[in-house]
Parts: sequence; C-alpha cells; structure tokens
Amino acid sequence: MRITIFGSGYVGLVTGACMAEMGNHVVCYDIDKDKIDRLNRGEIPIYEPGLEAYIERNAEAGRLEFTTDVEKAVGHGLFQFIAVGTPPDEDGSADRRHVLSAAQAIAEAATRPLVIAIKSTVPVGTCDDVETLALEHSTHAIDVVSNPEFLKEGKAVEDFMRPDRIVVGVHSEVAESVMRRL
Repeated sequence: MRITIFGSGYVGLVTGACMAEMGNHVVCYDIDKDKIDRLNRGEIPIYEPGLEAYIERNAEAGRLEFTTDVEKAVGHGLFQFIAVGTPPDEDGSADRRHVLSAAQAIAEAATRPLVIAIKSTVPVGTCDDVETLALEHSTHAIDVVSNPEFLKEGKAVEDFMRPDRIVVGVHSEVAESVMRRL
C-alpha cells in the first residue's frame, strides 16, 4: 500500500520505517529541509534499536523516501498519517496547531479521496476539527481516523512490529475497511 507520513520525528520515523519494512511504499514528509536532507544522506536524527537498519534497507529498496514537497507527499499515498508534535500550550493543553496545519495542507493538496490517520497525541474532538478542515479545503472525500501510537522509547520498533494492541477510531465503513487491510 502507498502511505504518507506527515512528520519525520520520533513517531513518524518509526511508523514510516516499520510500514516500509512490512512491504508498503512510504513517503515521509517534513517541513524541516535540513532534517530531510540528513535523512536522504542516511543520517538518522534519533537512536532507536533497529530503526537505522530498517531505514537503510527500505530506502535502498525504494520503499522509503523523504521529502519536503507537500504535493508529492500527498499525491503519493491513500493513507496520510499525521505524526507531528503536540507540545504543551501555555495552559498545559496539547497545542494542536501543527496537526491542524498538516491536515489543512493535506486537504488542499488532495487530488483524490484519502484517509487521514491521526497518530499524534490529541484531545477529544480533534478528528472532528480535522474533518471540518477537510470539508473546507478539499473537493475530495477525506475520511479521518484516529490511530494513536503506543510506542516506548528504546522499544518503539519492537512495539510497532509486535503490538499488544492497535486502536483505530473510524466514522465510516470505507475507512474501517481500508484500515483493516492496512
């Protein structure tokens, strides 16, 4: 399957590399050009056991790519995983600005129906807000699903490849069907 990951930080890199290792074709997108340039040179910005080998093997096989080109990224995948940071806001709540920005960019660049899967840690109601953005900024059907991550540092690759649970929240049978296939 063709998958795009928005955000090439800890969760995004692990998710992208593991999805590629499972045989999917993955494009990881990030706005940080320096980070993408480093990844394209094979420099991994974090240490996680097993991650470097997955990235190297799948990049060489053509199953894992890194880009700052939003149109290329969105055009690539049926699945658009949002795995961007949600740092604490001034009041301690999750700052969703990066999630909403990614969702808007996806909706604006969409050229066909898509599934946006939110992996970022977000409060209840965020999927509804992302659906609203998708309706406002795209003429294509976009299903929004919640797919939180349960990765522990130092065991993230292992946790992803052998999960004790996978949680997916959907609103439509179409989204449920494609997420089950994935």
